[in-house]
Amino acid sequence: MIDLYFWPTPNGKKVTIFLEEAGTPYNLIPLDIGRGDQFSPSYLKINPNHRMPAILDHNPAGGGAPLSVFESGAILLYLAEKAQKFWPQQLHQKYETLQWVIWQMANQGPKSGEAGHFRRLGDSKGDQSYAVRRFTDEVNRIFGVLNNQLAHQPYLAGDAFSIADMASYPWATAWQGQGQDIEEFKYVKRWLELLAARPGVQRGMAVGQELPSDPSKLSPEELERRGKILFNQRARPVA
Repeated sequence: MIDLYFWPTPNGKKVTIFLEEAGTPYNLIPLDIGRGDQFSPSYLKINPNHRMPAILDHNPAGGGAPLSVFESGAILLYLAEKAQKFWPQQLHQKYETLQWVIWQMANQGPKSGEAGHFRRLGDSKGDQSYAVRRFTDEVNRIFGVLNNQLAHQPYLAGDAFSIADMASYPWATAWQGQGQDIEEFKYVKRWLELLAARPGVQRGMAVGQELPSDPSKLSPEELERRGKILFNQRARPVA
């Protein structure tokens, strides 16, 4: 059985999409990142980067002690290798898929997250116009990369659905909050519709919808506490 430490963000949904598509049994462990669950000593033993998601596989291939994996891209690679699904192993296809997983981790995810952050922040912390423009434009460039890649093939790594698509899809669905017009990217739009029709993707995206708290029901003090947890973090001292 695989324990999945999860919160319903794009990075978490990458993993639930894989597990649902592959039919892999898993135990969902909600990790409320607003409340600060990611800083618990027990979780830091699994993920020293105090982020989400992470998995703990109690039955790793080849046996032995339970194996923990953090970082969503590494988790996808591990699960795909173990299940022998959604990651072709012929040399050219293997690295075509791998490079798009790494592209997502290094480009789409971080830049989309920054665009969303500054666009939500507004001017409550001062003039954010440069940051909003910088990251919104960068996300536009990234959507252009996706669009060009998908112009001549149905999926990111070729003719078959793979972990490359699972990695990018949850972030791409948030195009509106990232300041993009999906009509500008017709091949990305086609790809989004293609993936949205898959039952496994639907189930993976739906996992944990009931988990987040309603911010309107939290006290101002709790909202302030959560803001300090989520933003402007600095190095943690050695235990």
